[in-house]
Amino acid sequence: MTLRINRRRGDREAYLARLIDAGHEARLCTHSPDGLVLETPCDVQALPGFAEGDVSVQDEAAQLTAELLGPCLAPRPGGRVLDACCAPGGKTAHLLELFDVDLLALDSDATRLARVEDTLARLGLSATLLHADATQRDWWNGTLFDAILLDAPCSGSGVIRRHPDIKRLRRPSDIPRLVELQSRLLDNLWPLLRPGGSMVYATCSVLREENDEQIEAFLARTEDAIATTPQEVSWGRPAGAGRQLLPETESHDGFFYARLKRQG
Repeated sequence: MTLRINRRRGDREAYLARLIDAGHEARLCTHSPDGLVLETPCDVQALPGFAEGDVSVQDEAAQLTAELLGPCLAPRPGGRVLDACCAPGGKTAHLLELFDVDLLALDSDATRLARVEDTLARLGLSATLLHADATQRDWWNGTLFDAILLDAPCSGSGVIRRHPDIKRLRRPSDIPRLVELQSRLLDNLWPLLRPGGSMVYATCSVLREENDEQIEAFLARTEDAIATTPQEVSWGRPAGAGRQLLPETESHDGFFYARLKRQG
């Protein structure tokens, strides 16, 4: 069970001490500076300060989104950020815990979007929530974004260790449909990014057609897009223009990330 501390309310070393005092065995995550791992899972209400917003449950790999967007957001307080496909809101909340930004959180599923609202309320955070389809632009007011997070719908093949039912529910025919949806999302959202702005594309997949092959095709057809995914980080392995994390027992899920910059 992996946790993410709310850095607006403390640091992880102090929270680790609180966990130990409460009788929980825990350790610091290897890659995320905000992550801790509980050796034995427990009900969230048994976590010190959970109800008050001190901590959330989030896989370590998912926490790395903030590490990739950090260099784009930290120098621009008040920057305009779009979190497309935002539900259930873990990445939304993490960005707001770390950066003072004007964030629009968008999702096509109204029920899941309500979970984002609940999460932000517990953490004492604020964003504009919008029920809309990110493959369309009828919701957009015409103002460009400084940064975009596209946590794209995917096969979920990287989280099978925690959700083994995916193997039973997912069909081979689903993959081409998801790849086509991811492509449409990339093409629709890219023009909404200001020149010089950055997009992070993320999936919880280990399939190349959803990950490095998807980004390779996007870069080939998008003249003003360049990859800026860092290669000096300690997590994952190079995968085309991005980085691929494979699932690790007792550690993190499988994830793919690519950071792209709009030239101009």
